[in-house]
Amino acid sequence: MFKPEKDSAYLMPIHFGGGKFDPNETINQKSIGLNISYETDAKILENFIPEGFELLAPVVDVGFGKFSEINWMHGGQYNVVNVAVPVKFHGKKDELEGIYTLIVWENKTAPILGGREQTGQPKVFADIEDLHILKPHYATTASYEGNTFLNMDFEATEEVTGKELEELKPQFATINNIGWRYIPKVGGPGADLSQFILYPQGVDVERAQIGKGSLKWTELTPMQNPSQWWMINSLAALPIKKITQAILTEGNATLHSRGSRLIE
Repeated sequence: MFKPEKDSAYLMPIHFGGGKFDPNETINQKSIGLNISYETDAKILENFIPEGFELLAPVVDVGFGKFSEINWMHGGQYNVVNVAVPVKFHGKKDELEGIYTLIVWENKTAPILGGREQTGQPKVFADIEDLHILKPHYATTASYEGNTFLNMDFEATEEVTGKELEELKPQFATINNIGWRYIPKVGGPGADLSQFILYPQGVDVERAQIGKGSLKWTELTPMQNPSQWWMINSLAALPIKKITQAILTEGNATLHSRGSRLIE
């Protein structure tokens, strides 16, 4: 009969086996990222920040990423749209600054499952276009069953080089990404598991361009997106007061999934 091994890591369904847990294992991948950040209403934004966290600035960062040449996917690729806010965690044992991830859309099943179960990232599915490029213009969209809910547009105006590039790199090199792993109870309200998890990651930026960015959230109905419409509409309700950053980067991303840990 099948019996899990104590020194192995598994994902469901576990009865087909897993692999030996390596605490030093990392996820490595090529990365193209478009980040557009904007200032919004702090009081509305705080409705999505859990107790124990402090919102450091009323800023929302929306990041498109195309990851390719991924080691654990044996050279595969996927696209992602990550929405996060800057926070400070005040716990009984831990106190740290980072970003709290509100939602992550991805267009492949495998990274969604691992990210949700292992590192508490709030990952859900969407169709995410590769960047449409007609230099200096870049654009992408996210949709669900043909219903677009996010448009991102970018016009590059300046290549970041030399000293300015070196000063920019630390912004992306180390990112304290915090997620909330929440597993609902079976047959009743509440949770069987509720934990905040630190998922360290970063990008070694090789090239960067700054420019003019814009984005548009489009509200959806329950018929258009039955499992996400209220999440999308909550983000759409956040006013975009001004764009604070628009940047396109290329480099190599490292995700320290085995280095993830509970924060309390």
